[in-house]
Amino acid sequence: MGRIWLAIRSFFSILFRGNLPDDAIARLGLARRPASPKSQQPASAAAAPRPADGAVQLLGILQRDSRLVDFLMEDVAAFSDEQIGAAVRTLHDQARESLARYVKLEPVIDGVEGTYTKPASSDPAAVKFIGNVPAGKPTGGLLRHKGWRAGKVDLPPLSPKQDPTIIAPAEIEIE
Repeated sequence: MGRIWLAIRSFFSILFRGNLPDDAIARLGLARRPASPKSQQPASAAAAPRPADGAVQLLGILQRDSRLVDFLMEDVAAFSDEQIGAAVRTLHDQARESLARYVKLEPVIDGVEGTYTKPASSDPAAVKFIGNVPAGKPTGGLLRHKGWRAGKVDLPPLSPKQDPTIIAPAEIEIE
């Protein structure tokens, strides 16, 4: 299990920071090479991307393509169920297309919901037991939700000049 966790952490560290974490380098028996002078960035260069940058970027894509953030931030109490339903149908199709374009989603457990299932992983982040859970660790139960994992994330690169905290720019109309 430790190797899987190391692989996952290393993957996301390389994806978002561009290098392996120090403990992964030590565990793998590697040594970090000193940076060559031409590869060193000047002090005024933008900070390295953080993991949250990808999450904010994906939220920005969903806002750009489907106006998801606008919908979620809107107070819908004054609207009828029919009005909300009509808006959600279009939003759903657009958000689903965008998500599929940039993230390959896979089920955590590829089984039939409603059937008895034993979890393949003991990772508490991968499987959550619900209902009348005994004090000890359960061996299985009825699969109520397959769960989702990101099989592949393929976000477009951010421009070095782009502020990664901006989900959607303000719009000012010129008349």
